[in-house]
Amino acid sequence: RPISVSERTARLLAQWQAVGFCHGVMNTDNMSILGLTIDYGPFQFLDAFDPGHICNHSDTQGRYAFNRQPQVAYWNLYCLGQALLPLIGDEELTIAALESYKSVFPAAYASQMLRKLGLPDDAPGTPAAEGRFALLVNPLLQILADNKVDYTIFFTRLTDAVTQAQNGQNGQINFEPLRDIILDRAAFDAWSLTYSEHLVIANQRHAVDLMQKSNPRYVLRNHLGEIVIRAAKDGDFAPVQQMLAVLQAPYDSHPDHQDWAGFPPDWASSIEISCSS
Repeated sequence: RPISVSERTARLLAQWQAVGFCHGVMNTDNMSILGLTIDYGPFQFLDAFDPGHICNHSDTQGRYAFNRQPQVAYWNLYCLGQALLPLIGDEELTIAALESYKSVFPAAYASQMLRKLGLPDDAPGTPAAEGRFALLVNPLLQILADNKVDYTIFFTRLTDAVTQAQNGQNGQINFEPLRDIILDRAAFDAWSLTYSEHLVIANQRHAVDLMQKSNPRYVLRNHLGEIVIRAAKDGDFAPVQQMLAVLQAPYDSHPDHQDWAGFPPDWASSIEISCSS
């Protein structure tokens, strides 16, 4: 059957949240009827994981904070429904079309996050899937938030750890590269033990494939954009072209640009973006 605008938008937002993407200006006029969005002025990918991160300097109230994006998307759909109601002529049908978002988004988001952990979600939206999400994803996100862990680098290191374990002889996961970036190691150790138990049940080769396709190594961080912009202003467009090539294959390793997959420099935290960025 055709996918409704609500379902398409729900799945799009699930993908955004899973990779740590912040739109920054999700006004109703910046979302199309295809469930797509436009006007990427103040967009950003998360550095340290902060659910309430506000990427738009002009968003003083935090309306479009990272963790509010799913709710804002539903509001935009609701406004679209109101605008089209005189043409549809059936309020109950309009509301029913909107309501699918409320069930599709959480199931799609849970599926995306479990894939990032290498755990296939064979029954999205079921109590079993919801239980696994509550047991593994929610505690992990809390650890990342409490310890201000870099979102992309954490999942990259986890992917590498599981990949190396799958390729090794004993199959044991070395969590040390992840413990190195987390202050509350006791909390992470407890989580990693539970995670390892679930991963043992799963097909580890399949887990590696899922993780390598779900956890990008390269995202367009603010400071990377700033670097290539400065070079372009000086007439050097090579960095722009190189970064475009890397970002077209963000899940692959690019040995010549490993620094672009590293931690942001200290000066990156002072960058502010707005609708004119």
